[in-house]
Amino acid sequence: MLLTLDIGNTQINIGVWEGDVMRFSACLATDRGRTGDQYALEIKMMLESSGIFADKLRGSAISSVVPELTPMLTQAAGFFIEKQPIVLGPGVKTGLHIKVDNPAQVGADMVAAAVSAKERYPLPCLIADLGTATKLIVLDAKGAFCGCAIAPGVGISLDALSARASQLPAISFANLGRSIGTNTVDSMRSGIVYGTAAMLDGMTQRMENELRFGYSNKSDAAVSEGFSSLVATGGLSENIVKHCVHNFRHEPDLVLDGLRRVYNRAQEDG
Repeated sequence: MLLTLDIGNTQINIGVWEGDVMRFSACLATDRGRTGDQYALEIKMMLESSGIFADKLRGSAISSVVPELTPMLTQAAGFFIEKQPIVLGPGVKTGLHIKVDNPAQVGADMVAAAVSAKERYPLPCLIADLGTATKLIVLDAKGAFCGCAIAPGVGISLDALSARASQLPAISFANLGRSIGTNTVDSMRSGIVYGTAAMLDGMTQRMENELRFGYSNKSDAAVSEGFSSLVATGGLSENIVKHCVHNFRHEPDLVLDGLRRVYNRAQEDG
């Protein structure tokens, strides 16, 4: 079995794979104060509660956008698995062509999501990753990562709205009603959920037009058609994309699946 860990700013997603089947998935709150020992114990308890024991794990793959936690989770994985984890980053072969100004600046989570989408969906493809940040990732007709857009995430926007406006309360996404809110809470829910969905629809159309008609400074990036697939992932994606005009396919484990594929490629390459 393979252990995959996606370390994000808000949560750490965990997946255990047997072949290409996910046997376990869970998440932990990201806590920069925990030690590797503490993470190892918590992960061990979670796995064993689902009947998965450490001696069944044969390898691990990690993506991280929290550099200070990468060694902690690498250490935690080392408690279960003798082999050194594959930590996604520069120098790791992914099979993904990254056509941006500085490929080393592309987040490991975005790379993993792109690897999975490239191998599973028709191209060109747009990936909407709605986590701590909202990221829109574009794969061109050849499966190359040709760029992205990054905006404040839904949770960050909502927290900022509640924190900076003294008369606006903290809210949840439950009981979303009409877009024209008739009270403060419903108005905030509408602005956050429907507003984000409208942003995704607008950016999808804008990016599709750029793909279709080409870039002014990158003529080789042009393709003759728009997106063949739209994929959404990230902790908040399901609550948002169901309100989009465009039909996004919800894939909650896209990043973990990408890590599995990167790990398998590394094993094949020896």
